[in-house]
Parts: sequence; C-alpha cells; structure tokens
Amino acid sequence: MIHDFGVVWSERALLLSGLGNTTVLSVLSAAAALLIGFVLTPALMSKQRWLAGVAHGFVDGMRCVPFLLFAYIVYYGLPSLGIRLDNWTSGLVALTIYNAAYMAEILRGAWMAQPREPIEAGVAFGFTNVALFRRIVLPPLLLAAGPVIGNQMIQIIKDSAFLTIIALPELTHAASSIQSRHYVPFAAFITAVFLYWGLCLVIEAGVGSIDRLAAARR
Repeated sequence: MIHDFGVVWSERALLLSGLGNTTVLSVLSAAAALLIGFVLTPALMSKQRWLAGVAHGFVDGMRCVPFLLFAYIVYYGLPSLGIRLDNWTSGLVALTIYNAAYMAEILRGAWMAQPREPIEAGVAFGFTNVALFRRIVLPPLLLAAGPVIGNQMIQIIKDSAFLTIIALPELTHAASSIQSRHYVPFAAFITAVFLYWGLCLVIEAGVGSIDRLAAARR
C-alpha cells in the first residue's frame, strides 16, 4: 500500500496539472454561470409571460437533464450541427450553461425573499434600473444567496469530474491515467478524493466568511 502511494507521488506533476485544470475550469464556469444567472433572474420574474416562459423552460430543462448526458450533447452532438469545440471549451460551455440554470433559480429565490422596503426607498431617492439593482438590490442579494451559491460551486467542482468522458485532462482524468498505467486504483483515486475535498474546503471557508459578513450587517 505504501508503495502504491509512492507511485502516485512520483506522478504528482500529472495530478497537480489535473487539479489546476479542475480549479480553473470550476472558477471560470462558476463566474460565467453566475453572470448568466443575473441575466436570467429578471427574465424569470418578468411580467411578460412569453419571456418568463422561455426562462422557466430553460431552467427546468437544465435541472431535469443529467449533467453527464448534457456534456455528451455538447461535445458529441453539436458537431452534427456544424459547431465543433475542443474538449476544454466543451467542458467549460457545458458546466457554464448547465449551472447557469441553478444560479438563476438561487438568485430568484433570494430576490423574492428580500424585503421590499429598501427597494421602495431606493426608488423614492431616485435610483432606477441598473443603479437601483447595483446599489440597493445586489449587495443584500449576494449576502443572502452566498451560502447557496457556495454549495452550487461545490457541485460544479464535483460535476467537473464527469468531463473525463471527453478526455478533458482534469483531476479525475489524471487519477484514471495513473491507475491505468500503474494499476494502483485505491491510491490514485483516494488521493484525488482528498484533493477534491481540499477544493471544497476552500469554498466552505469562503462561504463562512460571507456568513460572518452577513451577520455583521444585520
């Protein structure tokens, strides 16, 4: 067993490369999904039925499709429509679009739970549209939704493991490569588990900071 972990240690450069790809992919897709979520949230709450219907259709569709199947569609299905993406871009697009639906629903729920008085006061003081959203709505919205957004970021990290099916060189792919060449499945995969755990602990620490900031503002 010690020898097996020694083999994994000798391949640490491959594991660290996979960890780096997982980290970059997760951060970029989470940021992009959150931005798209900010765009989708007003559409979900729109009084125009067609717009709200389209937004709800997208959100419900993404939430009902397994991520593994969606990743297959992006990587293997889009070329049938003339859209060809490399495996890294396909993984980023799949993670972003899929999780944008969850981010939008998280933000919608947090927005609906916000008290109306600060918004009404902002309107009374002359804030409109973008300024109202940026100065009055957004700060408490992010504080309220922060823990749930953090949970979704952890889910993004876990979803990224599925991208090994399209040969994206992320952490799970690196562990699989070590296992297939050296036949040390337990050592390779348990090491990957602890590296994923480390990433999630970083997210949890950030969520804890947001919780403390929100408590200080109350």
